[in-house]
Amino acid sequence: MTDDSFHIRRARPDSATAEALATVTQDCVEGGASIGFMLPVSRARLLEFWSNVLASAERGERIVFVAEDAASGQILGTVQVVWATPENQPHRADIAKMQVHSSARRRGIGAELLRAAEAAALDARKTLLVLDTVTGSDADRLYSRLGWQRCGIIPDYALWPQGGLCSTTVFYKSLIPSSDVSS
Repeated sequence: MTDDSFHIRRARPDSATAEALATVTQDCVEGGASIGFMLPVSRARLLEFWSNVLASAERGERIVFVAEDAASGQILGTVQVVWATPENQPHRADIAKMQVHSSARRRGIGAELLRAAEAAALDARKTLLVLDTVTGSDADRLYSRLGWQRCGIIPDYALWPQGGLCSTTVFYKSLIPSSDVSS
């Protein structure tokens, strides 16, 4: 279920966007999300990460979407569609770093970010998307609910931000009906 209090747009490649995205990531990591960073995570590290991601988007290697509060303009969440794949996989893209600030969860933001990512991939003639997420997480349940297919679980794949191993679940989604796929 969504509401009209936010909208989805492509991220702007500027320092204010990097700052806002760093705030979302810091909130997620401090809340225990295993998204590539360990605690304590420095603000400088997060700004460097997001500056590099936004530069990659400017080079056309990915799209970064943000969910923005309609009233304040505050960035509430983000997701990336990564185009950079091997040359024998021009038909697919990766979904990466889906994050929603803890204060904005349960409003349909994650689902709308994912729908925007899927639409952009389809517009770019990508027919297959892949991603991984922490097994049993809210994101795991969201992807299943939105029609993503579970491939399997890899135990002890990554670390929680505070330490300790966690498993990841690998998902894929075909963006064309299976009857349209040639053998």
